[in-house]
Amino acid sequence: MVSVRLEPAQPHDAPLLANLLELYLHDLSEAFPIEPGADGRFGYERLPLYWTEPDRRFPLLIRSHERVVGFVFVTRGSPMSDDPDVWDIAEFFVLRRHRRDGVGRRAAFAVWDQFPGRWIVRVFDANRGAIPFWSRVIAEYAKGAFTLTERDRWRVFSFLSSTSPR
Repeated sequence: MVSVRLEPAQPHDAPLLANLLELYLHDLSEAFPIEPGADGRFGYERLPLYWTEPDRRFPLLIRSHERVVGFVFVTRGSPMSDDPDVWDIAEFFVLRRHRRDGVGRRAAFAVWDQFPGRWIVRVFDANRGAIPFWSRVIAEYAKGAFTLTERDRWRVFSFLSSTSPR
């Protein structure tokens, strides 16, 4: 069984996250019209906010067998909801080598268990690889008790998580 643990990222983890974000944004460039800058890097200007807004933004490292294999950025509040207390997966990334072996599923379940309440997960329609993953994982976690709406070019999943034992 694959070992997965979430660890709160600290300010000293910012360079590690910046490097992982480059891989993540490169993957997303298939779905979004983003290009690297003149320095060859995509950059992620919101990264510092995860330490200056600690009540609203939660950066987490995903570890498998003690190695960092990805990250999850959770925010309180979502651009797809008027509820300021709804939880939102702002960014979610697992290194390609660790995809399809349960790391993403376990990480998502751990996030939802760690932050109980109402959740929004947004998936851009052009992000073809993410749609089946999130559809399957959310349906399993929520035991089918979720809503799926389409807004502009986004699929928006809404559901509740709790601290009840799984």
